[in-house]
Amino acid sequence: MRKLLIALVVLIPVGLGIFFVLPQLIDREMNTVATPPPYRASDSAENLHKTLFIADLHDDALLWNRDLLVRHDFGHSDLPRLLEGHVGLQVFSTVTKTPRGLNYESNGADSDNITLLVMAQRWPKETWSSLLQRALYQSRRLQAAADHSQGKLTLIRSREDFASYLVAWEKDPNRVAAILATEGLHPLEGKLENVDRLYDAGFRIAGLTHFFDNEVGGSAHGLEKGGLTPFGRRVIARLEEKKMLVDLAHASRALIDDVLDMAERPVLVSHTGVEGTCPGTRNLTDAHIQRIAATGGVIGIGYWETAVCDTSVKAIVRAIRYTADKVGVAHVALGSDFDGTVHTPFDTSGLAQLTQGLQEAGFSEADIAAIMGGNVRRLLLENLP
Repeated sequence: MRKLLIALVVLIPVGLGIFFVLPQLIDREMNTVATPPPYRASDSAENLHKTLFIADLHDDALLWNRDLLVRHDFGHSDLPRLLEGHVGLQVFSTVTKTPRGLNYESNGADSDNITLLVMAQRWPKETWSSLLQRALYQSRRLQAAADHSQGKLTLIRSREDFASYLVAWEKDPNRVAAILATEGLHPLEGKLENVDRLYDAGFRIAGLTHFFDNEVGGSAHGLEKGGLTPFGRRVIARLEEKKMLVDLAHASRALIDDVLDMAERPVLVSHTGVEGTCPGTRNLTDAHIQRIAATGGVIGIGYWETAVCDTSVKAIVRAIRYTADKVGVAHVALGSDFDGTVHTPFDTSGLAQLTQGLQEAGFSEADIAAIMGGNVRRLLLENLP
């Protein structure tokens, strides 16, 4: 018995040590790039890139226990790399639940990978069992990063905030604006009043579903893949009343149709591919591209293989060109999915390579400025509360 106790005394701390280190190992292994930095682009692209306001509609960095203010040699983004990539605005999304055995075709809602990750990262105890608390905790982490950034990171909550930020950015672009978004509305936990709690915490973009069907409606990767539920219709109405932007990334096709049938404000897709260049469960059909554009919304093109059928700048640009040819440059944006357990061509410091890719594809400087961030800037200035 004494030997057993001694063994336990030795092994339990070792096991806990491994448990607490595991999240960083997962982060390193699952958020990767095809080519490590530093990144090089042509002189022409670098010069143009420095003049652009760049906006990216989707980054999951808040899921990981990385200090956003410190440069890391893994993952895709942090404030130093955002500044190096000349990013003017980054949307940070909050991941709160993913199913075990996650896949693109069919997932149930009865399991969760994030609970153990939350525990291993030593998040507050209330986040262990509450999806709402997980979202709120990530919102507090982003606000804390902004508070300690010496003005380099600003959380945007209103049109007034954004307009003031842009005045400062024009004088000194060595700063980044942040917008909070949800990766699915399961953090509502089936309660309409929790829309207001998310709003009060700073959320301004609401993804409706992630990898499974929820109380709002069907996921592109769910079991039923249905449309809006009765609760979901109330949620859409409340989001529009609060002037929160609806995000259709990961939505089932039936859900996209139902939202577009009732939407009275612009709708966006934060990170996606398009079937015209890459067939896939969650990639947008031509009809959906056209209907989303008709609302005045924008479509963020992703950087990972399932979105664009390759891990290359050329594949991203091909999807951008296809979408722009369908509905016009004004409705195309960037939606990297950085830090969302994806493999991408570069990290956020390498965005000048995308500017070069757009130049080589024949886009004008005005079109490149619109795609790289101008369209998102316009959307937010016109539609934030």
